[in-house]
Amino acid sequence: MDMFLIVFILLLLIGISNIINHFMPFVPVPLIQIALGVVFAVVPAGGHIPLEPGLFFVLFIAPLLFYDGRNVSRKAMWKLREPILLLAFGLVFVTVFAVGYVTHLMIPSIPLAAAFALAAILAPTDVVAVSAISERVKIPRVIMHLLQGEGLINDASSLVAFKFAVAAAVTGSFSILQAGGSFLLISIGGFLGGTLLAYLIIRFRVLIRRLGMEDVTVHMLIQILTPFVIYLTAEHFQVSGILAVVAGGMFHAIEREREQSPNLSYQVVSRSTWKVLSYILNGLVFILLGQQMPDVLSEIWQNPDFNSGRLISYIMIVTAALLLLRFIWVYASWWLGWKSKRAALTKPAIQPAMITTVSGVRGAISLAGAFSIPYTLTNGNPFPGRSLMILIAAGVILLTLLIASIFLPILAKTVSNKADQSQRNAEKNASIQIKEAAIRMIRNEINDRNREAAAAVISGYENTLHQLKTEESEMDTLAFKKIETQTRMKALEAETRYIEELLESKRIDREMAYLFFEYIRRMEVAVTHKMKFRLLNIWTIFQKVLIRFFQFFYPNKERLRRQRRLRYLKIKQIKIEMAEAAIHVLRSGINEENREISFLVISEYRKFIRNLKRPRDLEASLHFIQQQRELQEKAFQAERDEIQSLFEKGKISRGTARKIRQQINIREVYWLEEYHLHG
Repeated sequence: MDMFLIVFILLLLIGISNIINHFMPFVPVPLIQIALGVVFAVVPAGGHIPLEPGLFFVLFIAPLLFYDGRNVSRKAMWKLREPILLLAFGLVFVTVFAVGYVTHLMIPSIPLAAAFALAAILAPTDVVAVSAISERVKIPRVIMHLLQGEGLINDASSLVAFKFAVAAAVTGSFSILQAGGSFLLISIGGFLGGTLLAYLIIRFRVLIRRLGMEDVTVHMLIQILTPFVIYLTAEHFQVSGILAVVAGGMFHAIEREREQSPNLSYQVVSRSTWKVLSYILNGLVFILLGQQMPDVLSEIWQNPDFNSGRLISYIMIVTAALLLLRFIWVYASWWLGWKSKRAALTKPAIQPAMITTVSGVRGAISLAGAFSIPYTLTNGNPFPGRSLMILIAAGVILLTLLIASIFLPILAKTVSNKADQSQRNAEKNASIQIKEAAIRMIRNEINDRNREAAAAVISGYENTLHQLKTEESEMDTLAFKKIETQTRMKALEAETRYIEELLESKRIDREMAYLFFEYIRRMEVAVTHKMKFRLLNIWTIFQKVLIRFFQFFYPNKERLRRQRRLRYLKIKQIKIEMAEAAIHVLRSGINEENREISFLVISEYRKFIRNLKRPRDLEASLHFIQQQRELQEKAFQAERDEIQSLFEKGKISRGTARKIRQQINIREVYWLEEYHLHG
């Protein structure tokens, strides 16, 4: 029962952390979860959960890295293979020696081998923490791919280095040749072993599907167990379990893309399940991290040999050494050249290097590694400086999280990711040009028979164009909303004046005029007070229900139906005339400031008129749909022709052309589905 309550409280804290983040978005979720973990550990009714490093790795790290391996961009990782390898291997080993020596010189009581072990567990960056922080900060895409690739690989290299450093500290002996050979064996063996195990598990799933077992639940259970099986098997054969689960996740992603007849329900369940699992596991990692802090601190504070001010200075110096070394390594590598021209990483720049440096957050793997430091040496003596090493590791984790939380938003705002921005601008400009080409083609095809259908297709393109051009505009959102409100109110004033003219000329009576004035008033409320408009709509629907209820008891229902029919036709005609009056006023008042929003509102009025004029008989409706289909198919072809023309002129790249063609294909599929439903 106690364990159930602890698990329940931990899950509850994950939910509370996201509620707090909703009201305090400037504080990253990981920091909130660490704080909640600390609170849960220190309150009298709370509980302490001991951190077992082996269980922690298999229960949390293995599935999270498997999930990241399934979702990481393999194409981006391949383009960035040189910088990723330089960070994941080169920087890790440089960190072990450089930060290890700094730590030993600063704290002579920690032997050199033990200092190397501390540096090794502080070398890996935490991809989970970076991903959590990046949710509220827009890190340039190429840097995010670099950080993800580094985080997936450097765990293995740092843990191998940690293993040999601890062995050297415990036994007092070390062989660099043996360490190098073991490192290659463990790394390559882990990667190949994870790939092989993933292949065998996928073949097993294919086999049971061929035997008729299509149960989504069974296949999902196999997939959830996959990272645990891969990790435990790899560790049993003494190769890297971390690299194994990363390789297994990437192989699953490749197999998913190559699958000839994918089970859509399985894919939906898989995506949803892993999303929930990663959300829970991420939260538990940081809450458990916070849970360990009070014990670590109390163990040190109670020791009279340690001074709190000196301990804080140790943490700050080690953190500064880690970040400074990382910046020098990244910037120097940029100067020497990453050899990744397609990844836009050839030109050295301070700000991207600083973003990459600050994003090097340490996390749960570092703390789990610190707790796995043995208590004693082979001769039975206590491991030197174990408690102090754990405290330094915990302090560095918190400090790097704080630094990233404070400085990453500032750096990300000032950096200009020119490659991404250029590509987005190219895609946007190309999209605008192909939409305009489609409109030109439709206008050339207009005749007396298809005029209404052409107007319907053009209206859809004009709405899309408005959205694209609004995104392109630098106009402030509040200013845009103000102009939109003014334009819509101007149109409604034109409708009001038209009804007043009809009332003066006695084309309508006061009762009908009152109905139109009420309709216009509701539209004005919709423009200025959205919530009040919803309440008015609810009240209007309630009134109509009451009227229909009392009409049910009316004696001459046929006569009432004829009266309602004549009244409906008259109201419909007047609404068409009102809309035309509004269009006339809007057209006469167009200027540079309100051009885009005026065209949008006019387009809405035209669509409203078309819906009122649309024939109700089946034959005419089918004829309208057929004409609309023919014009839309020609419009899609005009878009494709314009893409080819832009590509041949060198205005867009092959990748941009391929991406826009794919978007057209998707729109065409959705449109055909809608056409078949209505046709």
